[in-house]
Amino acid sequence: MPAEGKGREGEVEAEFVTSTARICRLTLTNFRNYRAATVTPKANLVALTGPNGAGKTNMLEAISFLSPGRGLRRAQLDEVAFSESNGGIGGHPDRARDRPYVRGWAVSAEVEGALGLATLGTGIEAGIYGETVLARKCRIDREPVASAAAFADHVRVVWLIPSMDGLFLGPASDRRRFLDRLVLAVDATHGSRVSALERALRSRNRLLENRDVDAHWLDAAEHETAEIAVAVAAARAETVRRLAAALAEGREARFGFPSAEIGLDGWMEAMVLTRPAIEAEDRYRTMLKENRARDAAAGRTLEGPHLTDLEVRYREKAIPASDASTGEQKALLIGLVLAHAALVGSMTGAAPVILLDEVVAHLDPVRRAALFEALGELGSQVWMTGADPMAFADIASRADVIDVRALASPYRSPV
Repeated sequence: MPAEGKGREGEVEAEFVTSTARICRLTLTNFRNYRAATVTPKANLVALTGPNGAGKTNMLEAISFLSPGRGLRRAQLDEVAFSESNGGIGGHPDRARDRPYVRGWAVSAEVEGALGLATLGTGIEAGIYGETVLARKCRIDREPVASAAAFADHVRVVWLIPSMDGLFLGPASDRRRFLDRLVLAVDATHGSRVSALERALRSRNRLLENRDVDAHWLDAAEHETAEIAVAVAAARAETVRRLAAALAEGREARFGFPSAEIGLDGWMEAMVLTRPAIEAEDRYRTMLKENRARDAAAGRTLEGPHLTDLEVRYREKAIPASDASTGEQKALLIGLVLAHAALVGSMTGAAPVILLDEVVAHLDPVRRAALFEALGELGSQVWMTGADPMAFADIASRADVIDVRALASPYRSPV
């Protein structure tokens, strides 16, 4: 048994990896281009191949719904359902024709994790718009659970997808979203706190629009906002602190990936690491009160963790990641995700499932071999995609290489 200690919010965190969470059987029903599909991988490395549009990323997206949130594409719940009238790519052409029908979908996975075997299921039910509550249902061993956060007891999922390639050059909001996914992998309740903060800020902004608003209403709104904001900042700060320490060990450099240095650009995140949370809450409430006129004029709150930025530097060259070459940025991002996956394993005791979408094809042979070696050392079950099966030639003897064309439902014209 691992040595254990109490984590944030009473979570138990392990000091080292003792198991690997594995998806033993994945079943999709009416999901994207899959009317019905089942995959039963035997190896820890799973390579999904096939031409563009065959459904490789869709398979990874289905797995990503085994974690809190809206999946790796951040799709609306009714966007991922199978639809024959658009070739099974998803979406709702019937909705555009004023035929208000909600198409249901489901993802089910038999998972072997730290708690043994379990069946996780999620999806939405079919029905009529306006009459059906469009809410994702989640079940464990066929018993309803409150949300996908409960899945974290059985499996944690991390991913790297092509849309992340511009992370270091994009807006701060992209890096905050990336940061929150990092936190969510170790703290399954973090997403609900971030959503609560967004709601609290919107509520305060609406109050500021009313010049005659009772000050007591604003005081109450700012009290709640400060409390949630500090909780969000503390979770982010602790995860970044731990990840920065892991990156400083230089494990990824052994596999030829550049080392990253990370930090947070935000006063609250810095404060909560050294001072009591109540002090940060009091300071933020004071700032909110003093800035009411300015925030009202701007139409938004101009201070707080909703504006925090994740800072990443290329350690060996001592430059911001944004100044690195395109190839270096890709390598930095891969190293960062690998380090995070290792951190998730050490904090939870179980290596997470890793999803890598079109990552291998963009690496030269040397770095590709290094990636496979690094993944092997992590011990995670890894699902990868690539149009060219030859990209996985080096691991063909120890991986499940699956052509998704054999799984996807053929297109049939709607009747």
